[in-house]
Amino acid sequence: MLSALTLALLAPTATDTIRAQAASVRPLVTSAVATDWLSQTAALSEPTPRKLFRHKKRGTWLSEIDQQKLIPSLAMDYREVPVTGELYYNTKYGSPIAYSRAVDLLGRAGLSTLKGKRLFDFGYGGIGHLRLAALAGAQATGIDVDPFLTTLYSHNSDQGRYGRGSVRVLTGYFPSDAKVVKEVGGGYDVFLSKNTLKRGYIHPERPVDKRQLIDLGVSDEGFLAAVKRMLKPGGYFLIYNLSPAQNPVDKPYIPWADGRSPFSKEQFEKSGFEVLSFDVDDNEAAHQMAHALGWDQGARPMDLKKDLFAHYTLVRRKR
Repeated sequence: MLSALTLALLAPTATDTIRAQAASVRPLVTSAVATDWLSQTAALSEPTPRKLFRHKKRGTWLSEIDQQKLIPSLAMDYREVPVTGELYYNTKYGSPIAYSRAVDLLGRAGLSTLKGKRLFDFGYGGIGHLRLAALAGAQATGIDVDPFLTTLYSHNSDQGRYGRGSVRVLTGYFPSDAKVVKEVGGGYDVFLSKNTLKRGYIHPERPVDKRQLIDLGVSDEGFLAAVKRMLKPGGYFLIYNLSPAQNPVDKPYIPWADGRSPFSKEQFEKSGFEVLSFDVDDNEAAHQMAHALGWDQGARPMDLKKDLFAHYTLVRRKR
């Protein structure tokens, strides 16, 4: 009988799983840039070992360094959480390979390579897809407001040079905070948002608790102007959203179930963007990707046709 230690050593690592997922998804992508992005999983590394600490009551997080600064009586209020590869790459949102469709759409639209490109992800949610972009040669930046991500990626090995490119993750409110806008900078080739810029989050069709919404802090036109300023002429702005089924009218409204663009085609055009695709139904491709990733399998299989919907909008800054 194999020992527990031997079984642990034989178990697939998080990066083993990501590589297997990439292999399953690879037949679904057609662009060179998506194929290259998926191939970078071969070089994806496990995270540097570290611990996090979560407050037992408040649910707030501390890094190991910050926890060690606490006096013993306060330190006892936190429980230790080891940073596994699965937590590091999947966080709360699942595999980074779920970005494969978004990357492929950019490739189909004309993005031939990530080498030497600057990519920005609004609401990045996890570092895996940024690391893959960096391995492909991109300068990849992500921004989010979730303090958990700030703590999770606070080790000095998480940012900076990675492969042929680099990774940078920021915390803050873009573009309502001028300091954050300055830190973000400009000259980007791609502005990407997956599962964040949803109409339901920003312009819900029914009354909903404001805590479930996303407040951009500026008008629609102000947000689009900020995106335009940070993109190079000809740069791409892609909104890609996966959503569950919406509740019927006699049930509570689900903001994240409306994955259409929060901005109209006319707003994009007036803000200086060329609209390449607007609110395209991408259900079939999303179902194929979800099946390849095993979302319709296991103990709690998803009914893809009834509970997974996809929309994307792709625009380009006019030259």
